[in-house]
Amino acid sequence: MSAPQFMRAVRITGHGGPEVLEAAEVAVPAPRAGEVLVQVSAVALNNTDLWTREGAYGRPGDPEARSGWRGPVDFPRIQGADVAGRVVDVGTGVESGLVGRRVVVDPAIYDSEGPDANPVGLMGSERDGGYAEYVTAPVERVHDVTRSPLTDDQLAALPTAYGTALGMIERGRLRKGETALVSGASGGVGLALVQIARARGARVVAISSGSKLDAVREAGAHGVVDRAGDVAGQLRTAAPEGIDVALDVVAGELVGEGLPLLREGGRWVIAGALGGYGVTFDVRRLYLHNAQVIGSAMHTPTHFGLLMDLARRAEVQPVVAAAFPLEQAARAQVELSRRGHVGKIVMHP
Repeated sequence: MSAPQFMRAVRITGHGGPEVLEAAEVAVPAPRAGEVLVQVSAVALNNTDLWTREGAYGRPGDPEARSGWRGPVDFPRIQGADVAGRVVDVGTGVESGLVGRRVVVDPAIYDSEGPDANPVGLMGSERDGGYAEYVTAPVERVHDVTRSPLTDDQLAALPTAYGTALGMIERGRLRKGETALVSGASGGVGLALVQIARARGARVVAISSGSKLDAVREAGAHGVVDRAGDVAGQLRTAAPEGIDVALDVVAGELVGEGLPLLREGGRWVIAGALGGYGVTFDVRRLYLHNAQVIGSAMHTPTHFGLLMDLARRAEVQPVVAAAFPLEQAARAQVELSRRGHVGKIVMHP
């Protein structure tokens, strides 16, 4: 198998609205030593795409600064962290037997080589990603899923959303029989949290809204709370014994309202700030009850390996809400920002 010399790609030329996304014909990247070249079958969208494009991550000491995931972005940048595809070429030092294999790419750039390394960069932000016909990746970040019964669209839905969810569940030490609270439950990470927590044997209470409540129940939530109402009151009714682990991508006011609902030794895991990054809570509810607030950014290599095992056995079933051609990347991102869908939006190069 060989790749052409040029490919179609969509990249951002600076921070801004959907208008900064531009379609371009660019050179197909050559795999360096220790890398593979993947022909992209499907690429999934994430909130990180929107926030990187907008420069919405802030910087230490300057929360309003325009910044990528972990600092300045080199423009132009091809977005897209979540890639499923097939290996078509390998760099020096890589087994040629990988060519033709169906793979999912771990999009994280880690701070070390160990199994518990922390992500400090992301494909589509700190290096070019999958809004393109081809993308390169280090061979150790490419996972063979040739025999998975999941579709390419479902596989592409896994890396960031399900990786982030599994990272939260692992860092929160969620155990069988415990009660888990999931916020933002109809989004990509939220549905992943519901599915994985349910598979772990936890009792899942989820927060969602209106028309999406039934879809969250179908994903496996034992109880669903409507965020349009009195959330704390509904949670007390749904989980009268309290919450063991909160798996939170919303933050904002929910943290202050929800911390008193944690049981002794409870853990509140935060991996997003859809409800706002300014958080206020009564610190006595923390130390008097041996509770913990835990930050969780994506996953470790170990977590991602566990996720790929789930994918090979189809023990998770990602919900794909819509698919767009690559040329409609701006439209797809607008659709993502409206949050009217349930599950993941994917694109096909």
